[in-house]
Amino acid sequence: MKARIHITLKNGVLDPQGRAIANALNTMGFNQVEEVRQGKYIELVVNETDRKKAEAAVEKMCAGLLANTVVENYKFELLDK
Repeated sequence: MKARIHITLKNGVLDPQGRAIANALNTMGFNQVEEVRQGKYIELVVNETDRKKAEAAVEKMCAGLLANTVVENYKFELLDK
């Protein structure tokens, strides 16, 4: 199964990279951009056919390594390969 994982900073956590992106876009003339929040996208293939087991494995991966759950939120979706 393929997992698509989106990791974003929690609300209230400062995002200096997002601010830098917003400033660069404004400098390029995209003045309508007020705020940017950046994150991570991870795609991985799990060698598992049981959806519940795959979900549990991806959940454990996200909470244990892929996301810093103190400052980041994550969500994922599973797709058949």
